[in-house]
Amino acid sequence: METKTITISIIAAAVLIGGAIMFSSKTPLQTADSVSVVGEKQVITITAKGGYFPKTITAKAGIPTIIKVKTNGTFDCSSALIIPSIGYRNNLPPSGETLIDVPAQSVGISIRGLCAMGMYSFTINFN
Repeated sequence: METKTITISIIAAAVLIGGAIMFSSKTPLQTADSVSVVGEKQVITITAKGGYFPKTITAKAGIPTIIKVKTNGTFDCSSALIIPSIGYRNNLPPSGETLIDVPAQSVGISIRGLCAMGMYSFTINFN
């Protein structure tokens, strides 16, 4: 019984500390270099480690898009990426880049990506 209480206490402390770190982060919602146009495609760069950064991205509607997800020593749940609206579900490599093709989206569409546990997410808004 005592071991169970200690385990629950450790898990609760980890969740509280993780939440405090996540909410105290000074990472901007979108960086200037997170969206670029290469040829006839738009490339959105997202970093996956302890969540997804940037968390909110504004992209151009009407052109094919590639989501480039970068990992570097990523072993947390953000390495299990799901993007329901395009039917994407995959485990990302611990380090490297993963390219995800997204067809052209209409103005006003939002695509949400999240980890397998639903703890971390990002949103791409097409305008």
